[in-house]
Amino acid sequence: MQPRIAVIARVGAHRTFLERELTRLAVHVPDTPFGESNPVHVFDSGSGPFAVLSRHGEEGYAVSAPFVNDKANLWALKNLGVEKIVSWSAPGSIDPAISPGDLAVPDDLLEWRGGPPATFFEGRGQGIVRANPAFCPELRGAVLSALRELPLRLHEGGVYAATTGPRLETAAEVRALARCGASLVGMTLAPELWLARELELCYAAVCCSVNLAEGMAERPFQKGVLFEGLATGEELARAAETEAAFADIILAILPAAAATPRECPCPVLLERYRRRGDLEADWWRNL
Repeated sequence: MQPRIAVIARVGAHRTFLERELTRLAVHVPDTPFGESNPVHVFDSGSGPFAVLSRHGEEGYAVSAPFVNDKANLWALKNLGVEKIVSWSAPGSIDPAISPGDLAVPDDLLEWRGGPPATFFEGRGQGIVRANPAFCPELRGAVLSALRELPLRLHEGGVYAATTGPRLETAAEVRALARCGASLVGMTLAPELWLARELELCYAAVCCSVNLAEGMAERPFQKGVLFEGLATGEELARAAETEAAFADIILAILPAAAATPRECPCPVLLERYRRRGDLEADWWRNL
């Protein structure tokens, strides 16, 4: 059976499902037009198959955010038959109401990145698609419905600001992002989200805040610890507690996410190009 839904998440995300003794149906390491993708593990959730891909590596943080091969990863998932993506990431918090360890499901994205544009249509006349709503309204609604049933602090909305990395943001940049309405800041959702939209995949994000963004609190430098002191030990412990529930959270989301009918705009984002004769139904296979 082909997986219709995929989870893109942290380092070694598949291991948490193996620890819960879910049946692993297959492991794919697809060769794509953009190079080799990260491994794709397909599990049986009990109600159907789902795929799991770790952005940054399987055994350690092997690749930092700006060097993740998003094109290869997303093309591989599309080629396997995936239609919906649930993203898990660990940004910093700009909104004082969002504490480390809290979950947030953003409803918009602010791109604050450098570098060339991220598109499957380089040098071509396609790829102009609406970015509102940024996240699939159907899939996002299903994710929220499932998360409301869990005993976790949940924030239903917010703006994710995507920066380039791998460095963290300056305090001045965080102040600017706050003035622009950002609630969270991280490095993983863009260009991943935009490439998923070009492939007409439904995409929703679950964010576990892991620290306060730079300048949101007085944090002296500490050598040799995660973020060099940007997060306190207590904050890291709260975030780790939520991260420890990752597999249970995803398994709670999957039934509702799989049941969404895809009556959203996502499957037809490129329809005008097909009607114009620019794209075939499986255009992405010929890249």
